[in-house]
Amino acid sequence: MRTRIFIIGLGLIGGSLALAIKKGYPEAIIVGYDIDPGARRLAKSLQIIDESVTSVSEAASEADTIILSTPVDSSIQILKELTNLPLKKGSVITDVGSTKQTIVEKGQQLLEKGVYFIGGHPMAGSHKTGVEASREHLFENAFYILTPTADVPSAKVIQLQNLLKVTQAKFIQLDPKTHDKFAGLISHFPHIIASGLVHQMTKLGEQDPLVSQLAAGGFRDITRIASASPTMWRDILLHNQETLLEMLGEWQDIMKEVESMLIDKDEEKIYAYFSDAKDARDQLPSKKKGALLPFYDLFVDVPDHPGVISDVTALLAEANISITNIRIIEAREDIMGVLRLSFRSEDDLTLAKEQLKVHMYETYDAP
Repeated sequence: MRTRIFIIGLGLIGGSLALAIKKGYPEAIIVGYDIDPGARRLAKSLQIIDESVTSVSEAASEADTIILSTPVDSSIQILKELTNLPLKKGSVITDVGSTKQTIVEKGQQLLEKGVYFIGGHPMAGSHKTGVEASREHLFENAFYILTPTADVPSAKVIQLQNLLKVTQAKFIQLDPKTHDKFAGLISHFPHIIASGLVHQMTKLGEQDPLVSQLAAGGFRDITRIASASPTMWRDILLHNQETLLEMLGEWQDIMKEVESMLIDKDEEKIYAYFSDAKDARDQLPSKKKGALLPFYDLFVDVPDHPGVISDVTALLAEANISITNIRIIEAREDIMGVLRLSFRSEDDLTLAKEQLKVHMYETYDAP
């Protein structure tokens, strides 16, 4: 009998998982459900899934593996629904949410049915959304965290990893609490800070609109993550409340230290504050997939000449390289200008460098 994989939530992550599994296991049957009928139709027409259903109950009982690819709150509601449905004994259910403690706790209820829940979090994504943006290589070399409890047999964890190994991700096992602590520090908390900076800028901008114009440069770059889905981040914060409250307290302590340095005009401490941060940041892995999406940016020196921007974009288009964002950083008469090009992958960035080098353009990576 052919393995049946039921994916609930046909967005970027659910669609990309479907494509990876289809390629690795062409004999498997991929069944998809999404609350949006348009997403279901599109996933079927793009052959991302083999079958489309109009409800969870329509396909859950026959599934060998169920993947919840929805926001955390939605996944928890679906888990509640699944506990009241007949499910195949020995089947595995997993999710892709970025918080784990709450949903793993809910998933424990399935043990009574002989069904095993294993929390999952693929640390990959894209700045594009929707099932139409799905890519089978989305998770390649990304960290994929699994959070099985002691009640889950190791054979079931191996079974899930064998299914997901076609993503070519790097698997790590953590307990749910540790996962939420790590994700809180490197993903959730930075979103709070970025959004806070935007709020501070907006408040000052109400008094002087010039602030917003000045913020169009570097400020906009360092706060890019604040543009993420408000619904998703509301759910994440509420489900990682304990960790984030602790981190907010630690952050306030650090800011108090900075405040004291400024009040005392302590040059040595201020220098050390930035120097230590620079050393630590410079030692972080570059261009590797983590909890935050990497930005594949390339700087291009361009002469002050009409048509130079269209020339650069045309050269990349000829090589089938997609640019996700383009910004003019410097463009003044009689001086060399700088373009900042953003790409969806490191492969596209590398190809762009090679293509532009052939045509005598000077390029360099973002720091």
